[in-house]
Amino acid sequence: MTVAIDRATGKPRGERGPRRGLSQRLKHGYQKHWYAYAMIAPVVIVLGVLVLYPLVYGLYLTLTDANSLNSARTIGVNHIDATYKFIGLDNYADILWGDTAYDRFWSHFIWTIFWTAACVTLHYTIGLGLALLLNQKLRGRTLYRLILILPWAVPTFVTVFGWRFMLADGGIINSFLETLHLPTPLWLEDTFWQRFAAIMVNTWCGVPFMMLSLLGGLQSIDSSLYEAAEMDGASRWQQFRYVTLPGLRSVSSTVVLLGIIWTFNQFAIIFLLFGDTAPDAQILVTWAYYLGFGQQPRDFAQSAAYGMLLLAILIVFTSFYRRWLNRNEQQLAI
Repeated sequence: MTVAIDRATGKPRGERGPRRGLSQRLKHGYQKHWYAYAMIAPVVIVLGVLVLYPLVYGLYLTLTDANSLNSARTIGVNHIDATYKFIGLDNYADILWGDTAYDRFWSHFIWTIFWTAACVTLHYTIGLGLALLLNQKLRGRTLYRLILILPWAVPTFVTVFGWRFMLADGGIINSFLETLHLPTPLWLEDTFWQRFAAIMVNTWCGVPFMMLSLLGGLQSIDSSLYEAAEMDGASRWQQFRYVTLPGLRSVSSTVVLLGIIWTFNQFAIIFLLFGDTAPDAQILVTWAYYLGFGQQPRDFAQSAAYGMLLLAILIVFTSFYRRWLNRNEQQLAI
């Protein structure tokens, strides 16, 4: 039997040497990939300062009773040291199971789930319908695309303030309803109509992104598939069900996930539309802001605990969502 010898090491080829220690592997990796580390270092530093540090500090605050009265602050030339103390998981227990847990958390949680589901459903269905229309050969199609993308191109605060003026008691919407002798809802005062208005404004702002994303997905579907389906006698609905929807599966799964995350944490629309005048229309993220900055004393610990709960909810949902998608893809592959 012939054994090949590596001339560089003097050992038989294929025979593994002793495993290197952690420090040696790190040193070897740095020497080999130092340029890559140097390129990503600025990004890591920026993310650490803007994301990691606030996240860690926020997690620490959730374990204390910090508020605006016992936190470190400076008044004039006098510096007052922090006096808050460590209380463990009491903030989470109070939010989830306290005496007023339903009014302070669960009612907002239920409304946030409904708000997210309704908005994303409307975003997707209306966006898909507009994308199907714009994917057809129409005269002036480019102009239609420009018009439909305007709600997304205009800054959010401009759009929301515009809707706020239109939804006011003497706004154009109620004035138009009066001319038709129809009831004029209290859009910015009544809880039901506040929630309805919030969903309507968010749908207006979010449809263009969904439309553009789905339009790109439609244009990537091979036209020969439609020709083959038409030759087989497939109806428009059958082509949509068995060609269009499967062809949009990867795009749809991505934009729906992004839409859920963005809508779940949609702060600007609720805050700019109502401020702190609509407590029952506040979703979790705006309610957390109210606890930390909209009341006196400002409850930093409870606000940070809400933020951590929001992060945990989204992480759990995203993990289950990706597993569900992977399982469906495996079943389709079989």
